[in-house]
Amino acid sequence: MGKKQIRVGMIGYKFMGKAHSHAYRDVPFYFDTDGVPVMQAICGRDEAGVKAAAQKLGWASYETDWRKLIERDDIDLIDIGAPNNAHAEIAIAAAQAGKHILCEKPLAMSVEEAKRMLEAVRKAGVIHMICHNYRFVPAVQYAKKLIDEGRLGKIYHIRANYLQDWIMDPNFPLVWRLKKEVCGSGSHGDLAAHSLDLARFLVGEFKEVNGMMETFIKERPIGEMSGGLSANVKGGELGEVDVDDASIFMARFENGAVGVFEATRFAGGNRNGNRFEINGERGSIRWDMEQMNTLQFYSAEDEPGMQGFRSINCQEEVHPYAGAYWPPAHIIGYEHTFINLFTELMNGIANGKNPTPNFEDGLNNQIVLEAVQKSAQTGRWVSIAEVK
Repeated sequence: MGKKQIRVGMIGYKFMGKAHSHAYRDVPFYFDTDGVPVMQAICGRDEAGVKAAAQKLGWASYETDWRKLIERDDIDLIDIGAPNNAHAEIAIAAAQAGKHILCEKPLAMSVEEAKRMLEAVRKAGVIHMICHNYRFVPAVQYAKKLIDEGRLGKIYHIRANYLQDWIMDPNFPLVWRLKKEVCGSGSHGDLAAHSLDLARFLVGEFKEVNGMMETFIKERPIGEMSGGLSANVKGGELGEVDVDDASIFMARFENGAVGVFEATRFAGGNRNGNRFEINGERGSIRWDMEQMNTLQFYSAEDEPGMQGFRSINCQEEVHPYAGAYWPPAHIIGYEHTFINLFTELMNGIANGKNPTPNFEDGLNNQIVLEAVQKSAQTGRWVSIAEVK
């Protein structure tokens, strides 16, 4: 029996479009999946730009209207890499058309939107995932294995931060990532979303949060993204920044653990400082995306005099996903996190089983994000149940 071909239509062709395209091309190279991606069509509003991207990234065709992409009968999976304010409309239309869906994070602009998206995919019976790629770092997957095996015992603490510095220059332009009407929030939805998704994956569900949010630069010259995290100024006119530059919050979890979270784009010298430490009764783990293949592990059960954090290079065949790539310690990188995620998506579509993280995780993440925003506005603890 031949493998199931999964014909992909992708919306967006810049930073995430490039990362996703690379992953679709490389899934069959590294993994023997039951479903094989076919790069059928790419979509973007700028015809010259999307045509050039289709040729460079390896797509068979292109569209300039996402509605036409969804209407095509030669598309099985819609990949949403558009700005946040377009996620709900596209995802709901795709579900109604019977398409499977992969959506970039954060899932939606609000809890209400996320609920409608989850309802739509459930009603349609399609496979759905949210692209929290950091779950698929072999070291993070191995951390999950250690926790599930009880190597840390009861979890007491998680402290997580996601630190960047790419908008510290006051003259960095006002791009879509800094406009509330397009992205919903700033570092909170962009960066903290990853940290709290990892916390839910590794520690458990949140119970209540208490947070604060800050905007340091109130006005910026108007501009647009030019690829990656770079941007160009358009003229000299200033516009208001109405999203957060930094988000900081405390949390209590359902299982009794406590957490401290920080997300900012104003931490000079941190290009992509996505980090966490988890402490339990029997041990601790540390991870840093900038050293993504290394997991630091401490066991309280080591003999006295031998105790301390050990560094594990999670590139052995026993580590999740690592065995599909190179010999031990021939390390992988950022792009492979997407490949690992996409293997689960391809197998899920082929076998009719929904992988995680999916729209249910996206909704639960959105609830935590909104609870923190409510706490920042009211200056009090906000329970997750209050926002649900």
